Amino acid sequence: MSVEGEGRGSLAGQQRGGSGETPPAPHASGEEQIAAAFALAREEGRAALMPYMMAGYPDRETGLAVAAAYADAGADLVELGVPFSDPLADGPAIHDAATKALAAGATLATALEVCRAVSDRVPVVFMAYTNMVLAHGGPTGFARMAAAAGAAGAIVPDLPLDEAGEVREAFAAEGLALVPLLAPTTPAQRRRQICEAARGFVYVVSTVGTTGERAEVSPALAELVEATKAEAKTPVAVGFGIGDPQQAAVVGRIADGVIIGSRLVRAAGEGGSPEGAADAVAAFLGETREALAAGRSTGTIQ
Repeated sequence: MSVEGEGRGSLAGQQRGGSGETPPAPHASGEEQIAAAFALAREEGRAALMPYMMAGYPDRETGLAVAAAYADAGADLVELGVPFSDPLADGPAIHDAATKALAAGATLATALEVCRAVSDRVPVVFMAYTNMVLAHGGPTGFARMAAAAGAAGAIVPDLPLDEAGEVREAFAAEGLALVPLLAPTTPAQRRRQICEAARGFVYVVSTVGTTGERAEVSPALAELVEATKAEAKTPVAVGFGIGDPQQAAVVGRIADGVIIGSRLVRAAGEGGSPEGAADAVAAFLGETREALAAGRSTGTIQ
């Protein structure tokens, strides 16, 4: 791993042909779509809510139902995982989801289908490993497929900054944002370089290690986010380890966006049916949006 160191009425949805009253912006780039989503959340006095899902997990129908539920329940953006056999940045829950999705026949085409299903309502950011990019037409081919599906950008967690130039350029040519990650162990000079190169937003990893739910939010996170926001020209979102609405609210007091993955993947897997999974993730997102709205004015990380 080389990580260094509502929905339908939203502005993002309006710009992507959603059900808002504002006419769609037909040529909005991925960066513009992402910026609009963060801007609306900020206007509403809260951090943007960005749930993660694994395409094709636990099966194709459930994956599509979960994506639709995310849009219905008020996700500001969606992080869409592309199933991969060796997801080095991911902990047990997401690793297991990838394995089961692959066993059920999921491929990049599955993720593209999910993206097409909701990208007119909410900006979609792929989470794909470098091998997936290289194996599907290289940076240019992958970018064209993602853009054709309506994606706003992609996160490539095992792509080092020094090797990302070709991918960044290929993505930019298709209007996609290449979103970088930085970790608590990222040196200050490297952090500045990452912030300078960032497109869409900066993904701050809240803790050392892989994805997964944690018992508490690290007190050191506030300092890291503050430093990153001072240097970034884009919004700053935090992911890894956020497992409940209260933790999301804590992080939302300091960050521009909150990314929740393993907890929602677990809910999707335990839903028992497409409808059950959709209901479970929608309930969690509803509670989390309320917590984010209330949390901005109720204190700081202790």
